Amino acid sequence: MLKQVSIYAENKKGCLQNITGLLRENEINILGSVTNDSAEYGIIRMVVSDSDKCIEVLRGAGYMCKTSSVLAVECKDEVGALDNILKTLNDSHINVDYTYLSFNRETGNPIMVMHTEDVNAVENILVNKGYKCD
Repeated sequence: MLKQVSIYAENKKGCLQNITGLLRENEINILGSVTNDSAEYGIIRMVVSDSDKCIEVLRGAGYMCKTSSVLAVECKDEVGALDNILKTLNDSHINVDYTYLSFNRETGNPIMVMHTEDVNAVENILVNKGYKCD
């Protein structure tokens, strides 16, 4: 199970670069990320190489952030791969809150990072259907 860092940040020029600069300075690698914005604030969700250190660094810089469990599902790089995963979950009556893309640095295969209400149950469902999950 992966830990995702969610950062609540002002939607202003340079804010995202300030965050990435702090991570760079502290040798924290961003493995996957998605940014959602609104007029004044946004949520930056990241899977990073060290979530505990990331939280410590960002909170120390005044950012409001938290961790949550997410699931990483490796899939084939082909048409319909995400649809197959989502169909499996839909057939099991699982709602997916959101997804974003990363990749397996060893194999080069896409990895769908997803958040659901019960990541442990979802992991069991997908593993039983032959998917590789972290």
